[in-house]
Amino acid sequence: MADNLQEPEQFTEGPMKSESVWWRHSISGGLAGVISRTSTAPIDRLKLYMQVQTRKTSILDSANYMIKTGGIRSMWRGNGVNVLKIGSDSAIKFTVYEKVKHFIKIERNSSQDQMTIGERFIAGAIAGSISQTVVYPFDVLKTRLALRTTVERLGLINLVQSIYKTEGLRTFYNGYTINLMGVIPYAGIDLALYETLKKYLSGETTNTPPNSLILLACGAVSSAVGQIITYPCSLIRTRIQAQVVRRDERRTGITQRPVSRDTTIGIIRNIIINEGLSGLYRGLIINLVKVIPAVCISYIVYEYSIRTLGVSMS
Repeated sequence: MADNLQEPEQFTEGPMKSESVWWRHSISGGLAGVISRTSTAPIDRLKLYMQVQTRKTSILDSANYMIKTGGIRSMWRGNGVNVLKIGSDSAIKFTVYEKVKHFIKIERNSSQDQMTIGERFIAGAIAGSISQTVVYPFDVLKTRLALRTTVERLGLINLVQSIYKTEGLRTFYNGYTINLMGVIPYAGIDLALYETLKKYLSGETTNTPPNSLILLACGAVSSAVGQIITYPCSLIRTRIQAQVVRRDERRTGITQRPVSRDTTIGIIRNIIINEGLSGLYRGLIINLVKVIPAVCISYIVYEYSIRTLGVSMS
């Protein structure tokens, strides 16, 4: 959800003149995502830590605890697998988005570049759903790595093997449904608000494209509003992903009977009863702090990369 920061619209719509260009945008989008997420990784890990806490804790206390127990380097724990996730997600999403957009234009018998908000929403939702389905196990692994303690020295390969052997294959998709329930409305809110703000701030009567500052402001505001509305889905997803439930030692034939997990409804009920409605928004502030630097870094890296790869920005 909150990880799906978009590139400025005129960069993703106008330059797509041929089928040979999409991969340049895919590479640029992936690079922008990797550098942006690496730069803001400490904020993201702090958010994850706060999301799984059942008692109120301040941002400063949480940060001090994490640094005290793991050192400064621990603030980037799980970033390696997050980089794999972002790069793969971007490549899949850009590819599928362009193919779906091309299909929509064929269906309406039109070759014009400009798409309606509804068409972009459909294309974005399909692309986002497919990419999330493919890379979602990376998200589970990132959460587990980010929340592990300093004494747990389990590497990525060993972690994958451990989860598969002790918890089962479906663990790699823990929280997938609630995540998808947040991804689709987030994409719609983010895109619709972004387009509305951009037209309002740049003036609908002018033919000149909005400047970089306007685009950055629109991206930051639309992303922040989308996160505020869909944040409970992100928090619940993280709690589900963080659950470690080992298989029962008893066997029935060849298969092992899994121990029951807390259901999504059960987690929501427990949060409301024990933490109140505000518990559904634990970690939101630190997550919003990440929006402006993440959008700025993504924008700058994307623009520089796409120019380096020889795609005109006009």
